[in-house]
Amino acid sequence: MRALIQRAFLLLALLAAGPALAEQPVRVFAAASLTNALNDIAAAWEKAGHPKPSLAYAASSALAKQIEAGAPADVFASADLTWMDYLDQRDKLVPGTRASVLGNSLVMIVPKGQGFPVRMTRGFDIANAFRGRLCTGEPGVVPVGIYAQEALQNLGWWDALKPRIVGTDDVRTALAFVERGECPLGIVYATDAKISQKIEVLATFPQNTHKPIVYPFAAVKGGRPEAQAFLRFVQDSSTAVAIFEKYGFNRVKH
Repeated sequence: MRALIQRAFLLLALLAAGPALAEQPVRVFAAASLTNALNDIAAAWEKAGHPKPSLAYAASSALAKQIEAGAPADVFASADLTWMDYLDQRDKLVPGTRASVLGNSLVMIVPKGQGFPVRMTRGFDIANAFRGRLCTGEPGVVPVGIYAQEALQNLGWWDALKPRIVGTDDVRTALAFVERGECPLGIVYATDAKISQKIEVLATFPQNTHKPIVYPFAAVKGGRPEAQAFLRFVQDSSTAVAIFEKYGFNRVKH
């Protein structure tokens, strides 16, 4: 009888422990420009036998603030180093998990069929080359807006264009404004331009006009242990590498 009772207690203990030991979905907070690529990678991760990740996309600035405030996240993927540094300085990242994974380019876009001649050089009168507003991420806050402001300043265009800039919450919103024709000019990443059939790339900003566009990934402190396995999949698997290349991202050393 005692043996039966012991086995019953053991069975109950195992049943109780089962859900706690089961793999949990990875909660990923990622820059909006990663949407398509990470959606595909998440599907590949799920196909490999893992729970479907929970994906939240927004501007890196907004996500970093949410993580700082205690939002439940396991992985953070930023579109620039600034907002990853922000969390690192506040001891919100798991040491040793941060890695720069991807690179990108900055491009000027217009609604399809509405291009005009432009020279990406100092002295070009960009302000009189088009009418209306220029859409990009909020300068000084959203990564694409930070890169855009730096590029415009280095080209000597910032002062003339600043009053006409519409700063959006994230790069995908800027893209949507240009797609709808609400902004006749926009500045987004090359990868965002690549996914749209409603715009055309007018020009690519020379790399020396802005700091390198780098996407760092890291595990968030207090997150689920599955985060680090997901990070390894994103960084090193041939599947993830192929998906990032498909969407036009450049791989960087980490």
